[in-house]
Amino acid sequence: MNQRGKFIGEGRSRQLDFSEVNTYDAAIRRNLVTVEKLMIPQVTPHDEYKAPDFDELIQRIVEARKNGRPVIWSMGAHVIKNHLSRYLIQLIKEGIITHLSSNGAGSIHDFELAYLGGTSEDVPTAIEDGSFGMWEQTGAWMNEALNQGARDGLGYGEALGRYIDEHPEKFPYREDCVLYQAYKHDVPATYHIALGTDIIHQHPTCDMGSIGKCSGIDFKKMCASVSQLDGGVFLNFGSAVIGAEVFLKALSIARNLGYPTFNITTANFDLIDLGNYRCKIGYEDPNYYYRPRKNIVNRPTSQGGKGWHFKGDHQVTIPTLCDKIMALK
Repeated sequence: MNQRGKFIGEGRSRQLDFSEVNTYDAAIRRNLVTVEKLMIPQVTPHDEYKAPDFDELIQRIVEARKNGRPVIWSMGAHVIKNHLSRYLIQLIKEGIITHLSSNGAGSIHDFELAYLGGTSEDVPTAIEDGSFGMWEQTGAWMNEALNQGARDGLGYGEALGRYIDEHPEKFPYREDCVLYQAYKHDVPATYHIALGTDIIHQHPTCDMGSIGKCSGIDFKKMCASVSQLDGGVFLNFGSAVIGAEVFLKALSIARNLGYPTFNITTANFDLIDLGNYRCKIGYEDPNYYYRPRKNIVNRPTSQGGKGWHFKGDHQVTIPTLCDKIMALK
């Protein structure tokens, strides 16, 4: 439109002020995921996952840890939303997971379970009136933790873990919090944030600078872990963008700095069926644009090691993987 229409030239610097955003007590929210529904390792019944080479992957994970090599666990938020927190906690406590990596949503659902005992609101109805994500405790406490963490030079995951540890009265369910257990067991838990994607970015106390600083520190932690990956294993569960992109960049940095990272094992777990995921495909194939196929399974192992893609539901793949690891270790 022209100048009179107020669309053209309306102002490069125009922003919304978040100070008047309305927030709500999380206690009134109906949660789709609760601690009462969390699956219990070696107790809760589940289907057994079966796929070619799955047992070879299990063996490589166990051998990696016996040889003192890392096992990096990358995931999207749905691992937490699928009631699987206790499996990750068991693998942390047993010394299998040496680095936990996720996105902002993964940290939020984990944090909410720790203080509220529930997480995952009904988005389709909440977005209609602008109440979606406007939860006072989640936004205020996470941003407080991250602001303090940025001040003290901590990464995102470490800042949240410290905050939970220092305020136990706020977090009655912290024993079922993955990032807290990682913090208590000195396992790096890193969160790789895309600004504007998470509900805590909507809160009036959000400081994007603090979030960026903490997540930037976590990226350097991720690079440090990936630099030691020779003889180790990288696993990705359902993080189709952040997990795949962060891993590839961290791997490039490690190799640029001369770290030997070619004898590696990678595995991607998701619901998508990629068919023959090792064959060359062109731009006309939609699977070409599925990042984990390239950035986790194939490109990182082009000069050694081995990569797999496993199709399956997290509530089947993760319990089976955990059971098999426990049986072999």
